[in-house]
Amino acid sequence: MDASWQHTPALSAAERLEVLNLINRTEFVLGREALDETRRRTVVHGWRGEHWLLREDSEIVQYALVEGQNHATLEMCGGGFDEALLALVLELHDVVDWWTRDSDGSLENVVRTLQLLHLNLPAPEVPVPEGAILRTFNAGFDEMAWLDQNNAAFADHPEQGAWLPEDLEARIHEPWFDPSGFLILEIEGRIAASCWTKVHELHPDRFGEIYVLSVDPKFQGRGLGRVMLSQGLAALRHKGVQRAILFVDADNENAQRLYGSFGFTVEREDQMLRFSRS
Repeated sequence: MDASWQHTPALSAAERLEVLNLINRTEFVLGREALDETRRRTVVHGWRGEHWLLREDSEIVQYALVEGQNHATLEMCGGGFDEALLALVLELHDVVDWWTRDSDGSLENVVRTLQLLHLNLPAPEVPVPEGAILRTFNAGFDEMAWLDQNNAAFADHPEQGAWLPEDLEARIHEPWFDPSGFLILEIEGRIAASCWTKVHELHPDRFGEIYVLSVDPKFQGRGLGRVMLSQGLAALRHKGVQRAILFVDADNENAQRLYGSFGFTVEREDQMLRFSRS
């Protein structure tokens, strides 16, 4: 059978369902997510993008999504690599950053390594500092203050540091969103730190995730990262979760020390490879 890659700015209703079936089948085989959450949401919601489809005859057998223009980021369903697709994408983009999953460390052109860490619960609990208030996120009230705190904490981060109100709003309306797992720490009337947790209810193992953990730079150096990580893990445990995961850059030394002190260990590594026309 002939196989060829094609790209489209929008998936038809039939293509969207076929791609979702492909993603679900791939996740069942791999036992993990087949695409980054944001890219998966692009398919789920039928958003426009640079969608690449590999067909054998009329059947979609592989899918990839490219984001960005001159400097593009690409991920293929399952996290693999395809030289034919790379050549086609480089005809449209000067630079392509390609995310690969479950890396064995043998790849070249690596510019970023992201680690998936895991921890069996329960975990040590760290008390909330005297005078601080721990509460849950209040939708309709906390959005702008939380965005200010989070974006300041991740000012140099490629994904987390430039969230817009619509980015937060979209996640608040996701079926998995639970405000009881979105913890806010207030000090002197300001959001000093936060820990947003997520329970993967539909996964066979029903595990928890430290989705976003951040401390406002004005309040760093007080051990609030430990406090909020501890409180987030406790919140997951109270929901009956036995295992927690999180993602962290391999070269983030401060975060690595924090997570290591709680007993988190590496489950897998994902790597970003950079390619250019020249």
